[in-house]
Amino acid sequence: MAKSNTGYLGVSEPISLSGPTEKDVVQTAEVEKFLADAGLYESQEEAVSREEVLGKLDQTVKTWIKKATRVSGYGDQFVHEANAKIFTFGSYRLGVHGPGADIDTLCVGPRHATRNDYFFRCLHDMLAEMPEVSELHPVPDAHVPVLGFKLCGVSIDLLYANLAHVVIPDDLDLSQDSILHNVDEQAVRSLNGCRVTDQILRLVPNIPSFRTTLRFMRYWGKRRGVYSNVMGFLGGINWAILVARICQLYPNASPSMLISRFFRVYSQWKWPNPVTLCHIEEGPLGLPVWDPRRNFRDRGHQMPIITPAYPCMNSSYNVSTSTRYVMIQEFTRGYEICQAIDENRATWDDLFEPYPFFELYKNYLEVGITARSEDDLRNWKGWVESRLRTLVLKFERYTHEMLLAHPHPRDFSDGSRPLHSFYFMGLWRKQTAQPQEAEQFDIRGIVNEFKSAVLAYAHRREGMDIEVSHVKRKDIPLFVFPGGVRPPRSSRTAARSSRTVSRNVVTADGQVGNPLGAESWSDPQSALDHSGGYQSTLLVPSVSSKETPSILNGHSNLHAESVEHEHPGHLLGSTSTPGNIAVLDVVTQPNSMPSTSSNGAPTNGLDICLNNSLHREAEGIPANNPVNFSPAVVDELDELASYQAKPDNKYVLPVHGSSLEGCSGRTLEQTCNLSSHDNNNHLKRKAEEELEPLELAGPPVGATRASTSTVQRKPLRLRLSTVPQPKQAE
Repeated sequence: MAKSNTGYLGVSEPISLSGPTEKDVVQTAEVEKFLADAGLYESQEEAVSREEVLGKLDQTVKTWIKKATRVSGYGDQFVHEANAKIFTFGSYRLGVHGPGADIDTLCVGPRHATRNDYFFRCLHDMLAEMPEVSELHPVPDAHVPVLGFKLCGVSIDLLYANLAHVVIPDDLDLSQDSILHNVDEQAVRSLNGCRVTDQILRLVPNIPSFRTTLRFMRYWGKRRGVYSNVMGFLGGINWAILVARICQLYPNASPSMLISRFFRVYSQWKWPNPVTLCHIEEGPLGLPVWDPRRNFRDRGHQMPIITPAYPCMNSSYNVSTSTRYVMIQEFTRGYEICQAIDENRATWDDLFEPYPFFELYKNYLEVGITARSEDDLRNWKGWVESRLRTLVLKFERYTHEMLLAHPHPRDFSDGSRPLHSFYFMGLWRKQTAQPQEAEQFDIRGIVNEFKSAVLAYAHRREGMDIEVSHVKRKDIPLFVFPGGVRPPRSSRTAARSSRTVSRNVVTADGQVGNPLGAESWSDPQSALDHSGGYQSTLLVPSVSSKETPSILNGHSNLHAESVEHEHPGHLLGSTSTPGNIAVLDVVTQPNSMPSTSSNGAPTNGLDICLNNSLHREAEGIPANNPVNFSPAVVDELDELASYQAKPDNKYVLPVHGSSLEGCSGRTLEQTCNLSSHDNNNHLKRKAEEELEPLELAGPPVGATRASTSTVQRKPLRLRLSTVPQPKQAE
């Protein structure tokens, strides 16, 4: 797409037009070498093999459409002219795929070749008969129906859209909005994969810099456990749009500078204000577009990342309060390490240190599934993975966002138990502004409701079962660790000591505050608590929102403001404790999560900065002391001071909402019959275990002990007490 009349790409002016310095050029070379050493570029032989596979797939669908046309009763002339066309999108089309990555493809066919009758039946059967095809896996009921398989060893995800055309021309242009005439919603979503990918490439000022930066961020997201759309984090298209927006704001920057600015901008973005690459247009066809003013469901989206092709949609609707919090913490950590890299106090390796998921929480939920065959397990896993985020949403909804869950983005397998797969969630309780009396979370109803929804799978077969149990950190099964060996305490604490990162105040609403008493990135001793253990590197001291000033000016969607959110005092669950249930008082960590926000719509950063202290003094609240910034932050503030944003207030949200998709209105008192099949005594026995209390607190990084005995699964009743906070570690 050509530049707008204003001379720039995007919905606002660039923040900076500065080009790379000599240091930026050197750091970019380091970035490219790092990516190459990490094996993120495919070989020339593999690239050629992919091209051959795509050619074979194209010939296959052309043969299929002629057969489908003949079966439909058309004459020989029409059969001869029948055509279907293959398009690519996703990472392959963007040019950021790596070795072994799958290829996202779209098959476009004529109107008579319907999806259910011809694509998922005739083409499916045709592929099943080909010896080069393996792992054929149709998902016709998905939000975007897909046919997954391997062709000559290359993974293919094939979507389908039948257009209103009688014959598909070879020069078909998918970028034209008229292509969407008289097609169903599933076809619109399938077509938008290609349309969005092509539009992103048109909207970035420098495609090579965009590709290098995106390849870097995708790898970083996978290493840090925040790359998974289905689990409530961000997927490939989300990362592409976020990186493309940074490229628009810094059109002349080198990849190393874009990486640093990525972390800086999105750690301080005013969520849930949307990230957009172009203005949202209504379009000529009357298709629904993302608009929180009209669509109630859009108001609950936590991190709106809007696709640039009509109809504009939110590509990150799966994000929840819990996962948004985790991602913003990671963005904050990334920016601080980038600052340290600029000061020669860190390397790119520090940025990519694997996320220590199984060391950060005291309590976890283990979701175990089983099936009777590999095919059944693969289908069962796909369904369960698509439902796991609803469990996170139920925790947030039924506890008024007092209990949050961090899902691990991948599944685990136990070599000693074939046809089993396991998922884990870290659990923690959000810090409140005032100490509260003992309160109890009985999550059995939530878990039962979740299991009931999962077991209602339309294609469920005998042997497909699920169990949910509580596991303490010290009892985490060994198969989740590399090599099946639990890391020793000495190596874990040494690694954390050498990489302690300062933390800004981040609320569960995803808002970041100024560094108040945060530790230096290179100061290992600041991570020690009074007991000799280590505090979590992900959380910071709890600070009242009225004590947290704004530190960032300029862009209307960038800020560092923390505000309070009042949660209902009543919590679900029993108010009394059964005699056989032990009660554990929880000392909330001093660096637990601050309160969240439901105040009014965000304002411009300049207004906040100039008026914040005056409002506090007028309300009788002492103003904060000035905050000392590092040189890098001061430079960025200078850069933003001259950047007067012209936001499209049309899409500024009036309130902060929570995504409640997939949550029913049932109360926790309702129970379901969730017994597993009798053929799996192990699952049934564990499902019938009595539930006992679960201690929850802010995610600590204390040392764990190796478990030499069989793991004892804990029940799911939570008894949580909040007591006055202990003093912060010196």
